[in-house]
Amino acid sequence: MSYRDSTLGTFLEELSSGTATPGGGCASALSGAIAAGLVAMVGRNTGGLEELAAEADRLRGELESLVDADAVAFDRVMAAFRLPKETDEQKAERSAAIQVAYRGAVEPPLAVCECACRVLELADVVARRGNPNAVSDAGVAALLAASALDGAALNVDINLGSIRDESYRAESARTVRDARAEGARLRDAALATVGEALP
Repeated sequence: MSYRDSTLGTFLEELSSGTATPGGGCASALSGAIAAGLVAMVGRNTGGLEELAAEADRLRGELESLVDADAVAFDRVMAAFRLPKETDEQKAERSAAIQVAYRGAVEPPLAVCECACRVLELADVVARRGNPNAVSDAGVAALLAASALDGAALNVDINLGSIRDESYRAESARTVRDARAEGARLRDAALATVGEALP
């Protein structure tokens, strides 16, 4: 099923059902999509930020798609583990399939990290330049985007732990580490601006 096309209630029922998907990766992507929606809303309530709102819309759409992509990728991991392992050949094929599936499971949360970092950049802009009456919305956007980034990073890390390719692991871990550092900087900057603007 497509979580993007489901109701919020249906998604939350599925999230709490005890099945492997949707899980934390999907929730992280959704958090980022909500953050992007808030950024777009503040942008549309502020003169001169129409292009920013349009970019936030694009990011929201990408993050919505990543909710589904994350679920599909992890379902492929589970399917790889269910492959037969009776013979040496089957064991080798199963092992290779698991490695491919885990690499596939890294890609959606990596993309969430990238998108969430950009949403944080936009949240910082609307915190500084947005309609003062919506400054708290900019702050909520920054918090949700930061949560999306950190949550997606955790999902990257746990999947990397099962991947044997050391160079791939190191490169992906470095990408996540850099994104989290930049995300924390942007979150703190946006929240500082929000704090100064609140009564």
